[in-house]
Amino acid sequence: MSLTPIDLAELTGAYALDTTQSRIGFVARHTMSTRVRGRFEAYEGDVLLHGDHPSTSGARLTIRASSLQTHNRQRDDQLRSTFLDTDNHPAITFASTDVTPTGETTYKVTGDLTMRGVTNPVTLDVQLTAAESDAQGDFRVGLQGGVTINRNDWGVNWNTATSLLVSPKVTLEFDVIAVRQP
Repeated sequence: MSLTPIDLAELTGAYALDTTQSRIGFVARHTMSTRVRGRFEAYEGDVLLHGDHPSTSGARLTIRASSLQTHNRQRDDQLRSTFLDTDNHPAITFASTDVTPTGETTYKVTGDLTMRGVTNPVTLDVQLTAAESDAQGDFRVGLQGGVTINRNDWGVNWNTATSLLVSPKVTLEFDVIAVRQP
């Protein structure tokens, strides 16, 4: 998909994330020398777009926290149990509260991010990367972006030594395709 000039009014509608074409992940520094990249395999979300009035648009996302994958079983088990406490907090959620256009296809999307039972506001940088119909006639939009958070603000920490090994700054990132619903 590519972004060709489009009348933003044409984007108006309710969309569901196509999880087979999307990626929701994170990047964290470990021992200040390497980056650990991971992703979540199970999530669902929806987007409501108002092309003529982007500020009235919105998004919701629910991630199954236990679906975290970094391709290192020992690290994944530790992240799920001691950092995210997935037994007691199975979901990570985001619900937008404000959308502000910053350019023709860029936006600041503010919302409430909840992890480990703690909710804090975050503001994501979002870019519209695609808008077109697929071979089956379904209209799709592509969105990508992210935000850097301090994981300690959500209590995502294990012990004091962890602060020396893993940076508190974590970049949450997404590259998603959403399909307009009938």
